[in-house]
Amino acid sequence: MPPADMALPDHCDFVVFGGTGDLSMRKLLPALYHCALEDRLPADTRIIGISRADLDDAGFRAEVRRSIATHVPADRQDASAVERLLERVFHLTLDVNDPADWHQVHGLLKDRPAFEETVRVFYMAVAPTLFGTISQRLAEGGVADDPARVVLEKPIGHDLASARAINDAVGEVFEEHQIFRIDHYLGKESVQNLLVTRFANTLLEPLWNSHWIDHVQITVAETVGVGTRGGYYDHAGALRDMVQNHLLQLLCLVAMEPPIEVGREDVRDEKLKVLQALRPWTREEIDTDIVRGRYTAGIVDGEPVPAYREEVASADREESLTETFVALKTEVQNWRWAGVPFYLRTGKRMDRRSSEIVIVFKEPPHDVFPHRTGVTQPNRLHIQVQPDEGMRLHLTAKEPGPGGYRMRPVSLDLNYATAFGRHSPDAYERLLMDVVRGIPTLFMRRDEVEAAWAWCEPILQHWAESGLPPKRYPAGSAGPTTAFTLIERDGRSWQEAELS
Repeated sequence: MPPADMALPDHCDFVVFGGTGDLSMRKLLPALYHCALEDRLPADTRIIGISRADLDDAGFRAEVRRSIATHVPADRQDASAVERLLERVFHLTLDVNDPADWHQVHGLLKDRPAFEETVRVFYMAVAPTLFGTISQRLAEGGVADDPARVVLEKPIGHDLASARAINDAVGEVFEEHQIFRIDHYLGKESVQNLLVTRFANTLLEPLWNSHWIDHVQITVAETVGVGTRGGYYDHAGALRDMVQNHLLQLLCLVAMEPPIEVGREDVRDEKLKVLQALRPWTREEIDTDIVRGRYTAGIVDGEPVPAYREEVASADREESLTETFVALKTEVQNWRWAGVPFYLRTGKRMDRRSSEIVIVFKEPPHDVFPHRTGVTQPNRLHIQVQPDEGMRLHLTAKEPGPGGYRMRPVSLDLNYATAFGRHSPDAYERLLMDVVRGIPTLFMRRDEVEAAWAWCEPILQHWAESGLPPKRYPAGSAGPTTAFTLIERDGRSWQEAELS
């Protein structure tokens, strides 16, 4: 694989298939605007939206302007930066399944003096079933060779076989070093800071093992429901939508061994080893160590919300077995983590919006304060991924005053916004520029994706064969009561990070 180049190229075409879709308007174009605002785009950049919408360049620019006005904070909106971005924006109306329409794409990309030196980024913000077709059409037009790159949005398939089929179809056109499978959680500052916390400091790494860590919790809770994604979600569910990618990627970064360096393939090599070391599932363990749920009507943020089956755009979902919540217990079966449980939890219509990692350390091996008073708790490291990125280290301290040892928990806090006093880039800002530079570290490799599906597939098969419905939980709650039983039977409890 060619070495990653940290410098931006001089010429770049950023092509978004699904250019008028929700992902493009809500995330990609605002991220590119922020890059333009801070002069982080290559000097010669074109942004080309491709969709079925009957829009000319002016019409698409109007849509982009509205996107920025809606999704960029007011204090980050700059009229001159908006105009600079819009000068780079173009649109093509295309049915990707119609070969007759593709000549306009090929012509637009080749119609520039520096075509051979231009980095062409093809972002597939479309259904995965189209990934192979689009790749083939790009190859037929002679625009898929290096330095072209392709970005694949999740989900990459709905099981192991479909993931392999998609990877095969894209891999017939693009070399692996050209393929960037994106998981936006890996672009978050707090997630990248986890690597720095572990590997750039000597304080924690000697304790980062089964001798000192009691267990690990990873939670991704959302207050939103399925919204406009009901058609997709009802065929996916929380395990496919969140666990197979986001949560397993966070687990990998917590559990991985130190890489030779943070760059090239080293991080991805170590993440793959974690996925391969995850305890395989038996039917009995699926029944005892996994809880799946689905929300019913309830109250979220003070407002009544409907049940899942009423939100999904179908006539009657009473018989649907789709889960909107998953909690599970697993282990990484290697020398470092032997015997340490990892508890993963994710759900929609929860009582809070929060993504966090909690490392719970073991109690001291001997209590030298037998006559203490007050409250003590195990040391914990809370890593808040969203909404307020930061870390909190919970310790035990003595309250000031004479007459014995009265103890209470205290914390050392790091809030990124407060500590660094600057705009924290959105995950897509970082990841899009990594694609342009050709840096693969924060993207999933083919073997990672397929290893994650291989681990999840026995769960999906067992659920399909058993036909048992998900446990119900009211919208606005913390999930099914059985999710609390899952962890409390081990003498533990779910933790929540509360960063100010």
